[in-house]
Amino acid sequence: MSEQHTYRVIVRGTWDGLTDEARARLLAEAAEHGLTSMRFTEEGSLSYEPSPLKHFSMRYVVVSDAADGEEMAGAIAEDRAESTLRGLGYGFGDLKSTVTDLDTMKINFKPASRR
Repeated sequence: MSEQHTYRVIVRGTWDGLTDEARARLLAEAAEHGLTSMRFTEEGSLSYEPSPLKHFSMRYVVVSDAADGEEMAGAIAEDRAESTLRGLGYGFGDLKSTVTDLDTMKINFKPASRR
């Protein structure tokens, strides 16, 4: 069995070709998709600003083979984003992802302060 790594992936994109109905729904639900909704989850969390309604981001947790690397984790997250957005009837374009491997990131602990 190969080693599994956990990745945090942010998929960013641009709204494109939104129908009037989709635009109205996004504007009506904007409060649910602001800064406080930004969480990394397996199913993804959508966030965007209503004005201007131009860009969005989705945050994912992806667990995959370490040998496949960050590129595969990004591709998996982008595929999930495409499926979700299409399922909701939202037009989009220009998906780009940023990947962080939680298993290899270095954590800098601050030393205890001296008195």
